[in-house]
Amino acid sequence: MVPPAAPGVGRGSWWYVDPPTSPVGYPSPLTRPPLARPPLTRPPVARPPVPRPPMPRPGIAQPYPVQPSPVQSRPAGPEDSGRHRPLEHRDVSGGWLRPAVFGAMDGLVTNASLIAGVGGGGAANHTIVLTGLAGLIAGAFSMATGEYISICSQNELTQAEIAVEQLQHSRNPVGKLRKLADIFVKRGVSPHLAAEVARQISADPEVAIKVHVREELGIDPDDLPSPWTAAGASFASFTVGALIPLMPYLVGFPMFVLALTLAGVASFVGGSAVAKLTGRPVILGGLRQFALGALATGMTFLVGHLVGASIA
Repeated sequence: MVPPAAPGVGRGSWWYVDPPTSPVGYPSPLTRPPLARPPLTRPPVARPPVPRPPMPRPGIAQPYPVQPSPVQSRPAGPEDSGRHRPLEHRDVSGGWLRPAVFGAMDGLVTNASLIAGVGGGGAANHTIVLTGLAGLIAGAFSMATGEYISICSQNELTQAEIAVEQLQHSRNPVGKLRKLADIFVKRGVSPHLAAEVARQISADPEVAIKVHVREELGIDPDDLPSPWTAAGASFASFTVGALIPLMPYLVGFPMFVLALTLAGVASFVGGSAVAKLTGRPVILGGLRQFALGALATGMTFLVGHLVGASIA
């Protein structure tokens, strides 16, 4: 016998159970239909992308992961031209750059001016060739000799100053120690730390003398220029520079205008190369060298023309 349904419970109510599905006749909670609940979803959260570290380059040690810099890069402007320089320092004290540049420009301007002066005076082609070759040989040997004597004298003067420093260090080590500490204090080191550093450096007399020479005279005794390097660079560069305005006459094209044109182009290219090497604007460096060479050549041509006209 099935008991009657409770009041308020009947077909259509979620608590009503049909008799065939429940042998006992009582409502079963297992047959309750699921309640309609809203889905537990969250709105998407906008997150910034995680920066990925750069891939390691082959052959370069990566001691720690390199994170990208937060500084935003700016587009390259005109002020950045000519400023892409290498990260490693170049040899600026070996004694070759100054004599090489000086010799090349001197040979070019000297022989171009000689050719302009002799040609402006109305000399024959063989006279121009003879004058140019004589100027090339004399100038090359003169430049090499001058550079060799100059660098030797400079190194001898440096050695004499090192000897004076050694004598001062042996006679008054305490005073030299205080002077070295004062130098470090002027460079921004605290007095206590400067005194300690000066004491440790002065413990080795040889090291102390080298440091005193560097700090007081601005000379590195371990990196003095070579006189042979300076002489060779000056001789070779002067020869190359002096040959340029003479080439048309040597190869069978004795043209005065062509010789001066080659000299002007070489002046501009040489000035541009030096400007590129030193990190300055290339065009301005070339124009500066061209203007100076043109001034010297023009003045020599004017003098030669006036003298040649008066003699004739």
